[in-house]
Amino acid sequence: MAVKDGSLLPLPRATREGREGVSLLPLLAPAIASRPIAWRHGRVIQLAEFVQHVAAVAAGLDAGSAMINLCEDRYHFLVAYAAALSREHTVLLPSSRAEQIVGEVQKTNDGSYRCGDSDVAAVLRAENSFPASVDVTIPAATTAMVGFTSGSTGQPKAFPKLWSSVTASTLRNAVGIRNELRMGPDSTAWILATVPPQHMYGMELSILLPLVGGMAVHEGRPLFPADIAQALAELPEPRVLVSTPVHLRAIVESPLQFPATALIISATAPLDAALAQAVEAKLDGRLLEMFGSTETCVFANRRTAIEAAWQLYEGVQLRPLPDGTQVNAPWFVAPVPLQDIVELQEGGRFVVRGRNTDLIDVAGKRASIADITRRLLAIEGVQDAVVFQPDPEAIATIRRVAALVVAPGLNARQVLARLAPGVDPAFLPRPLLIVEALPRNDVGKLPRESLLRILRRVDS
Repeated sequence: MAVKDGSLLPLPRATREGREGVSLLPLLAPAIASRPIAWRHGRVIQLAEFVQHVAAVAAGLDAGSAMINLCEDRYHFLVAYAAALSREHTVLLPSSRAEQIVGEVQKTNDGSYRCGDSDVAAVLRAENSFPASVDVTIPAATTAMVGFTSGSTGQPKAFPKLWSSVTASTLRNAVGIRNELRMGPDSTAWILATVPPQHMYGMELSILLPLVGGMAVHEGRPLFPADIAQALAELPEPRVLVSTPVHLRAIVESPLQFPATALIISATAPLDAALAQAVEAKLDGRLLEMFGSTETCVFANRRTAIEAAWQLYEGVQLRPLPDGTQVNAPWFVAPVPLQDIVELQEGGRFVVRGRNTDLIDVAGKRASIADITRRLLAIEGVQDAVVFQPDPEAIATIRRVAALVVAPGLNARQVLARLAPGVDPAFLPRPLLIVEALPRNDVGKLPRESLLRILRRVDS
């Protein structure tokens, strides 16, 4: 692909055998050589240089049909992903980089190969060998990626995504972000993400936005408040922080000063209004919460600090079901069922009333796991908590509700005593275990198997 400075590339006609008449979509938009796409090693990477990097990596890819992208460096991931797509290879996104998980993904996907940081770095070091072009367009029906659920409600499941679908949803993400920033379509927003690109949320907001949404991304994935502050300070304005409630709470509680961040984006877990307001005050920006899933990608958002209802993206339709909600959009292959129970409002808005897995029934009484968790977190001294109902067959001695609580200075009896006034005795967690930390994954979620493993250790 050649990129021209100052002008958009027209989409070329397909020239490879078998592509005549195939619907094509751009891999990079807008294709302007000088537009920023990344911040790396203290400098701007423009599209022209990025294209050379992509072409060089693409030239050396294995002959397989699917790449398992394991790069932790976000720029390496971005290059490898674009290189794979230019070869029409599907990119597999394991829920974890643990060898067992990656091995299972590779075993169940014939022809797949791995690509890690060392593979991309070796190519980028050989600067004299950079080719000058790479394919500019991708067949719309290409399976651009396969995302895997985190396993927070059971075993991870695979969900393939077409290039046409992820392009359509990404362009809507870009519109929502630009509207919040009050930016024109030709302006660049600079993204810093604390979430890994292998997670669908990180993929959408820190990889696809730079490719087809005209934005630029920082190479890193800082985790601690000091590292986030430093990385934000490196970026030009306007800055966009893509993060999770866990990281945002740590930022609010940090005594550090942070650079003004025009927009903060949150997902992966519900965010309460009080925390959203505190984040906006701390970072001097607006917070936009995204609603979506591995199955659907993002399809709604809200300004959590000032509103409880979500705004659907244009074209998205929700249909309440007895045990959840069906989501559909023009770019979906088929309607998608979700476990969320919603209440529809006028103007394409909705409120989430819970999940079908959230309600528990004990001795004819019903309660909400989310409500019990909220009450636990409100106890002074409790820093983190999770409430869940273990499978009876997995933990023979536990029949009701269990909880893991991070509360330095408190014991289980004290926490239960403070929780009891607001919870029916039938739903008081037993056991309630005080732990040093919850087994959260890279995006702050709690895989169910990790929670059960802690209970098994105690039970044994």
